[in-house]
Amino acid sequence: MRYVVIVAGGSGKRLWPLSRQGEPKQLLELIGDKSLLRISYERVRGVVPDERILICTGADYAASVAAQVPEVPSGNILGEPVGRDSLNAVAWPAAVLAAADPEAVMAVLTADHVMRPESVFRERLDEAFTLAERVPDALVTFGVVPTSPQTGFGYLHRGGPLGLDGVMHACAVSGFTEKPQRRVAEQYLESGEYWWNSGMFVWRASALLAALAVLQPATHAQVLELAAEPGRLAEIYPQLHKVSVDYGVMEPVSRGEAPGRVVAVELPISWYDVGSFLALAGQLPTDAGRNARQGCTVVLDGFDNLVINRRSDEHVVAVSGLRSMAVVVTDRATMVAPLADAEQVKELVARVADEVGPRFA
Repeated sequence: MRYVVIVAGGSGKRLWPLSRQGEPKQLLELIGDKSLLRISYERVRGVVPDERILICTGADYAASVAAQVPEVPSGNILGEPVGRDSLNAVAWPAAVLAAADPEAVMAVLTADHVMRPESVFRERLDEAFTLAERVPDALVTFGVVPTSPQTGFGYLHRGGPLGLDGVMHACAVSGFTEKPQRRVAEQYLESGEYWWNSGMFVWRASALLAALAVLQPATHAQVLELAAEPGRLAEIYPQLHKVSVDYGVMEPVSRGEAPGRVVAVELPISWYDVGSFLALAGQLPTDAGRNARQGCTVVLDGFDNLVINRRSDEHVVAVSGLRSMAVVVTDRATMVAPLADAEQVKELVARVADEVGPRFA
């Protein structure tokens, strides 16, 4: 049967102080009146029944996740006691599903992406499910068709089409590339041979576990133990080797180092990873000066800014003469930084914790 796993971990430090300890970005109403998690759930609602949707999140957030997505059974919310990177966040659910359904085919989706049109995404998701069902050892990812030379994304180098009846938009993956320099990203765009690496996947749970057994045998044994003895979660999970799914499985399988076949389904949509203030600004309505604004704000002689006021309407945030800046005010902190410099925000959070205390971070 088909299943969906929504990965909703992480803290979103590049969106501080909106996102902070105990209030991760995926649970915040950043766009309209819905959280990113709720948007992600509604995007796949009806693709599979609610009882076949799992959400992997931090244990501290499990109650909030259950409140935001009450349609998903509480037993389907898997709470990580500690974060151990993306491979473990998908390997654990794979082991749980495989134990219950040896034929389980699982989609791994994220809780911090915005995709339009959603109808196209659902069509390609169905195609990826069909591909994984017909090719038992396939590890399917989604390649987003690039529209600009982005240096903040990883890339897939696509090979030839698979040539399977009923699978019209899939091809082999000949390699992965990390975030490139601008010149290289421009070459990728011009060549038409590269897609953005979406970080979303579809595979048989057994196919992932087979690759894991070769590449990460200790992790393979540990997640099988977790599936058999869930009461040992607090003991076993912190011992898992911390590694991303791309480094741990997808890249080595694409090089032939373990069983499996890495393929990609083309995703020709507008795709946004809402992981920085620049990305968030692109999802919000703007004024005549292209300023994205939320809350009680005033902008004078300012252009291309993000100005967010999360305090009450009794407090105004007024800025003048700014260009391409993020100004974010909450009850606990005020942050001003260049809009495009997401990494600087992460460094700023660390400095805040060191100098004035972790309660502000």
